[in-house]
Amino acid sequence: MTLFLHEVRLLLRQRLTLLSLALLGLLTVAALAAGMAEVARQRAAIAAIPAAQAEDIGAIAAWVDQKKDAGSAAYYSFHATWDPPAPLAFAALGMRDVAPYILRVRALGLEAQIYDGDTFNPELALPGRFDFAFVLVFLSPLFVIALFHDLVSGEREAGRQRTLEALPRGGAALWRRRTALRLGLLWATLALPFVVAAVVEGVGAPAILLVLVVIAAYLLFWVALAALVGRLRWSSVANAATLAAAWLVLVLIVPTLANVLINQTVPVDQGAEIALAQRDAVNRAWDIPREATMRRFYAAHPEWADSPPLGSQFHYKWYFAFHQNGDEAVASRVRAYRAGLERRDAAGRALGWLLPSVGVQALLTRLADTDLAAQLAYQDRIRAFHARLRAFYYDYLFHDRPFGKADFDRAPRFASPETLSRS
Repeated sequence: MTLFLHEVRLLLRQRLTLLSLALLGLLTVAALAAGMAEVARQRAAIAAIPAAQAEDIGAIAAWVDQKKDAGSAAYYSFHATWDPPAPLAFAALGMRDVAPYILRVRALGLEAQIYDGDTFNPELALPGRFDFAFVLVFLSPLFVIALFHDLVSGEREAGRQRTLEALPRGGAALWRRRTALRLGLLWATLALPFVVAAVVEGVGAPAILLVLVVIAAYLLFWVALAALVGRLRWSSVANAATLAAAWLVLVLIVPTLANVLINQTVPVDQGAEIALAQRDAVNRAWDIPREATMRRFYAAHPEWADSPPLGSQFHYKWYFAFHQNGDEAVASRVRAYRAGLERRDAAGRALGWLLPSVGVQALLTRLADTDLAAQLAYQDRIRAFHARLRAFYYDYLFHDRPFGKADFDRAPRFASPETLSRS
């Protein structure tokens, strides 16, 4: 213990070490604060939905109540859906930075509404928003390099290595103490602010412990790499240059090239193309005989086939029928698009077993529910809710039932996962 305290005193006399730890701590706190602020902003936006929704529906209901037209109610009513951030989302914002977490939908064609805000494939370990995951994955290795590149070579260049190794408990034991001390300080600089932020955000203890283990494992990888380079007995400058090159290759170059390769190997159309195809199918319906549209719709949805026949006047049930036909016309493209995204994501996660930078980022976004799987799960909830909306309005449209102000209160309500868990 006395030797360890002596090493602490020696380390604290090194100005570069203190500055490095202070800078890492400052960056960590700033990243955590930025992530918490973004999550708070998203939660505030979601919390404002009920009041805004009630105001919108109130204005529409007063107008629809005059003619009791269910088609107008279905056409003009927007219904909010939302994806609340998980407690750990502040640490790894992931796809919440590029994909919508609030989407207002109508009972019209859904696919165009979903893919207007296209789903982006995660960019493996490419730089994204400044959050805790960014600091850990991209910046912390640089601080490992700063503290470990001259751990042995610095003493050798100063002429003290042989003397230190000849001392009692010197040699390998000395380097282990110094390695453990530097590793522990780096880990604490990252871990302690994270724990405080996680407790404030209400993250569960198992998730906190798992992230702490991930931090230690990732730092240990870079420390081991620095030790491996140090065994080559190069100069401190050569060690630093070699480790910096390794950081550039392992954290930036290889993940970027792998991302390009995955995108070329697994081609995926853009979601905007699906939205355009759905709109084309909808627009073509204006030029198709209405009876043909209804036959196609009733063939797929016989539960509404007992509806009275169309007259010569415009009827909203025809309009909504060809919107649903448009969704079904692009269903195969939607499945292919989703399967392609999932294959890309699986390839990226597989790469994480070889590249720690990719693996750590993928693990953090999975724990934070901010990865592709979380975004697709949100889309599944939107689709399930939209199906309930259609069934609700179709019951009025296809049976020619009047729709009044009181009927707006009977419309389905979207429920987020945390709402369902409380009910």
